[in-house]
Amino acid sequence: TIETYDDITPIRYDGNALSAFISIMRGCNNYCAYCVVPYTRGRERSRNPKTIVSEVKLLIDSGYKEVTLLGQNVNSYLWETDFRFPQLMEQVAKLSPRLRLRFATSHPKDLSDDLLKVMATYPNICKSIHLPAQSGSNAMLQKMNRKYTREWYVERIDAIRKYIPNAAISTDIITGFSGETEADHRDTLSLMEQVGYDYAFMFKYSERSGTFAEKHFKDDVADNVKTRRLEEIIALQRASSHQSNLADVGKTFEVLIEGNSKRSADFYSGRNSQNKVIVFPKTNNIIGDYVQVKVESCTTATLLGKAVE
Repeated sequence: TIETYDDITPIRYDGNALSAFISIMRGCNNYCAYCVVPYTRGRERSRNPKTIVSEVKLLIDSGYKEVTLLGQNVNSYLWETDFRFPQLMEQVAKLSPRLRLRFATSHPKDLSDDLLKVMATYPNICKSIHLPAQSGSNAMLQKMNRKYTREWYVERIDAIRKYIPNAAISTDIITGFSGETEADHRDTLSLMEQVGYDYAFMFKYSERSGTFAEKHFKDDVADNVKTRRLEEIIALQRASSHQSNLADVGKTFEVLIEGNSKRSADFYSGRNSQNKVIVFPKTNNIIGDYVQVKVESCTTATLLGKAVE
C-alpha cells in the first residue's frame, strides 16, 4: 500500500524559525524487545523523495538555516526499489551549501559506508552521528533483539572515525534491562570507555506495556541496582564529555547563532557542526547568522569562546 501522509504533519518547526524537522518515514521493522513503536506505528513506510526535496526547498526559501530528517531508523529509508538514505541526503545537501543538514536516528545494523562517504563529501551535512548502543553486552543486545553484536557496533564506530575523523558520536544507553548482571553492566562501561562518546542519553529500563519484553521477560533488576548502575554510567559519560570538550579548546568552529544564552542576554548561544553548544559574547551578528567562534574554555556540557573575524 502507498502511504498517504494526510494524518501527520511532515514538517515540524522549531520556535526559533531557523530549524525545522521533516519526517521522511513512519514506523519501524526492528521490534526491539523494550520498544512499542512497531506496534503503535506499524511497519516502515518511506515518503516520496520528491515531496521531501520540495519541502526542504520551501524551508530554504522561507529563511530556514537547518533541517533535520527524521525517522525511527533513517538508515532503512527506501523509496521504490533502489533509492536509499545516502541518495536522499545527497539530493538535499545539494539544494543549498548554506543549509545545515542533520538526521536522526540511526540503527547500527543499517549504518552504511555509503552514508558516511556522503557525509564526508558535503560540508553542510553536520558531522554528528547519534548511534544508539543501548548496551555493551552481547547477551543483553541479543535479549533486546538489537540484531547486532558489540563487535559489529565497534566496527561501525571505526568506520565513522575513518571517513569522518572530526565527527561527534552520541548514543543511548539503557541500564537494568531484564536479566542484566554486573558483568553485563561492566561490558557497557567498557564500551563507553572504548568509544569515548561526546555525549549520551542514559536511562534506567522501564517496562512498557505491549512490548515483547513486558510479555515475555521479568523486570527483575532491583530499582536501587538500576539507580546505582545509572549513576556509574552518568559519571563515566560526564568525564568523557569533558574530555571531548577539552579537546576542542583552541579550535575555531562555524556556529549557527540560535538565540541568547540562557544565562546572560549579553551572550549568544549556538551549535557547531558536531551539535555542541557554544556560548560567546554578543557581536554585531544577529540570530540566524553563521559566525566563526574560537573556543577558549569549556564545561562538561558547553563550549565557551569568542567570535573571530
